[in-house]
Amino acid sequence: MKIATYNVNGVNGRLPVLLRWLEEAAPDIVCLQELKAPQEKFPESAIRAAGYGPIWHGQKSWNGVAILARGHDPEETVRGLPGDPADVQSRYIEAAVGGVLIGGLYLPNGNPRPGPKFDYKLAWMERLIARAADLVALDAPVVLAGDYNVMPTDVDVYKPERWREDALFAPEARAAFFRLCDQGWVDALRTLHPDETIYTFWDYFRNAYARNAGLRIDHLLLNAAAAARLTGAGVDAHVRGWEKSSDHAPTWITLGPKPRARRRPA
Repeated sequence: MKIATYNVNGVNGRLPVLLRWLEEAAPDIVCLQELKAPQEKFPESAIRAAGYGPIWHGQKSWNGVAILARGHDPEETVRGLPGDPADVQSRYIEAAVGGVLIGGLYLPNGNPRPGPKFDYKLAWMERLIARAADLVALDAPVVLAGDYNVMPTDVDVYKPERWREDALFAPEARAAFFRLCDQGWVDALRTLHPDETIYTFWDYFRNAYARNAGLRIDHLLLNAAAAARLTGAGVDAHVRGWEKSSDHAPTWITLGPKPRARRRPA
């Protein structure tokens, strides 16, 4: 099973890129972020024609998340991150797909820091930590995938000294990310590629993609049941080089079959 996350940076404006990648990569499950489309403007017909059943949580001009499943519709379980009924931003959706529970998320950017946007980011992370605590110990595989807007370590950012004051690299945000991981979540990409320079985002400015001056901010976190089945992880970085592509690249994992239970000696 191949599970991917992709910040499309506008699902309608970049629909040809998304459809091209879906055909090329054939992921089984995809979490999308930054749809930038209200609920009624999501391109459902085009997504279904590509062979994917979608659920989505749209918002006009900003945010928006979706989960796509190849060959069938995801079974939605949660819409909107629990913990703040007043929060109307479309940043979280959760569904069961093929025996795996998927949480698709778009974590707030938080800039400028300090300020209300950074406060919202940290509060949102606390709500995510609370939701994740309910999911981490499930017997079923759980994957929390999306644009976390956090670079966990210096290895995850080109020239980290330039980012010390940015909300994506703030000590408070990184500490919250590691508190999340400390519940028992496994950072799939870094687990399989512990020392490699791997980025998932390259700015449109200063020729960042050509210089590989990027950031790793798109993550797939796995609970123990999912981590036991992890067989691969990577980034389709070449997609970032396509015409009119998002500034993010699709990031993915592969899960093998469920491990067989060991028989007890007679």
